[in-house]
Amino acid sequence: MKTISFLIANTLVVCSLHAQEAPKPYGVLPSERQLKWHEMETYCLIHYTPTTFQDKEWGFGDADPKIFNPSQFDANQIAKAAASAGFKGLISVAKHHDGFCLWPTKTNTYNISQSPWKEGKGDMVKEFMEASHKNGMAFGTYLSAWDRNDLRYGTPAYTDAYREQLTELMSNYGELFTSWHDGANGGDGYYGGSNEKRTINSATYYEWEEKTWPIIRKLQPMASIFSDVGPDMRWVGNEHGHAAETSWATITTKGTIEGVKPMPGASTDASNLPTGDRNGKYWIPAECDVPQRPGWFYHKNQDTKVKTPNQLFDIYLKSVGRGANMNLGLAPMPEGILHPNDVKSLKYFGEKLQKTFAHNLAKDAKATTKHLRGKSAEFALKNIFDDDRYSYYAPKDKVLNPEIIITLNGEKEFDLIRIRENIKLGQRLDSVVVEKWNDGNWEKIASATSIGANRLIKLGTAIKATKLKVKLYAPVAPTLSDFALFKEYDEPFAFDSNVISSQTLIRATHKILNSNLAVNSPSAYTTVKSADLIVELTEPIVALGYFPRQDGIKEGIVLKYDIFESQDKVNWTKVQEGEFANVLSNPIEQIIEFDKIISSKYLKFVAKDMAVGFTFGEFNVYK
Repeated sequence: MKTISFLIANTLVVCSLHAQEAPKPYGVLPSERQLKWHEMETYCLIHYTPTTFQDKEWGFGDADPKIFNPSQFDANQIAKAAASAGFKGLISVAKHHDGFCLWPTKTNTYNISQSPWKEGKGDMVKEFMEASHKNGMAFGTYLSAWDRNDLRYGTPAYTDAYREQLTELMSNYGELFTSWHDGANGGDGYYGGSNEKRTINSATYYEWEEKTWPIIRKLQPMASIFSDVGPDMRWVGNEHGHAAETSWATITTKGTIEGVKPMPGASTDASNLPTGDRNGKYWIPAECDVPQRPGWFYHKNQDTKVKTPNQLFDIYLKSVGRGANMNLGLAPMPEGILHPNDVKSLKYFGEKLQKTFAHNLAKDAKATTKHLRGKSAEFALKNIFDDDRYSYYAPKDKVLNPEIIITLNGEKEFDLIRIRENIKLGQRLDSVVVEKWNDGNWEKIASATSIGANRLIKLGTAIKATKLKVKLYAPVAPTLSDFALFKEYDEPFAFDSNVISSQTLIRATHKILNSNLAVNSPSAYTTVKSADLIVELTEPIVALGYFPRQDGIKEGIVLKYDIFESQDKVNWTKVQEGEFANVLSNPIEQIIEFDKIISSKYLKFVAKDMAVGFTFGEFNVYK
């Protein structure tokens, strides 16, 4: 008996020498729903409301529902185009700021049942949902908190109705992968005919944490909630589709008012949204939202400005490749389908992604290191070459900076390096350095910080190598789950000439007459020290272009305007008025197309609601 007991005890001791426990989690961790969100990587957001038929970016809330009558609406054409690009989900803008609901809601009369489309019996949210599933994609919804149509906006009755709308969306459209909410809250609008400006305390008005988010958590527990500050994904702080070079999935959200918790569109210090925070209090990774065209809604004069496959790939590298997700905005035409240029760009982008990442050039590589975590296969180096995002290599706990030698299966040419860590155990890696063996010496070829769920390092030029060294740096034992090499696929691309817009604008000559201008350098923008800008025209024009300052500062950017014409600079006649919707978040050139040809000698642009003067990067007129 003593002999048997000794043998059992001895066997346990020997096994303990070889077995190793998994590394302990580090910092805040992602939830199960956030893990699924990370795995998606890409999805699309569809803007299609009466605003499309008005050629605007934001509807005022006064559009007659009768204008919403698409002649060729085809949700499947839109979903199929998105799927061809490899996108994993579609989000329907079920209600934008104009307040028009794309489903027959019971909460108001400003909805699709009041439109002529399908004789008022249609449900566009349902059709987008069915088309998404038919094309193998997940589905989600966007519900604007701001409603420029609803007379009740600003009162408790509206927020009650808003939560009823949210309940309808969460209940009637199957399993949703996201509930999407932006930060636009309050301002001028139609408001049932009041035509006034209304302000609300957006930190408290919607009772996000107390009453609104719980609806989603109860009815759609796996739907990730997006807003400026989470709780599941955060806005990246711009609409270019770019996360910061260093972009942590963790963040400590900051408010601008002491004692007031940051909420969507309210008292939020946005300075750390692009970067997150190392060891932040919450796991709230960045989402990079960007429209496929310059604007979120369809405008015919942007038919030639659709992003090319290479431009989309660059966005992919700077979003998904920096641990964020890519959310591409699609803008159907008034007919209810995507323009051929949009469809072609999506198709070729999908081919570029597929052909770039089809062949991992490190697939058959061999890896060695002095730093192993026992002999368990659970933490072995071979795990970094499989297709499992969560199988991983880890050294012993006290080894914080291991080095791995990777011998490739022959000489390989590559220009993309993919590195991932097992984020189920937290975001552990501070940085990574990659070197190649060159004539008897190690030569640095790449480095990166904030690895997280996914890191794509694009080299300046393709290189050839047979052996690489990977250096890991972390405050705890790192958990490397993936090391892969790729060569970017490229091919010539051009939009079809027979579908190019016939309304291409051509710049016309003009002269700015104001003497009260101050050119600010090196930011290269101009300050107008008054509320108006007078332009002398030398030929008839059809449009005006206001290009905002591009230094990231919002001061002086024009939001509303009046435009006048004159023959003598004395007697002025108003020809147009309007707003530059979303210009603060998406400061692209704002094109104003006139209802007639302007043949007058002078044009006056008046910035409204400005304290003193305004700024512009460029001021153009078009013929």
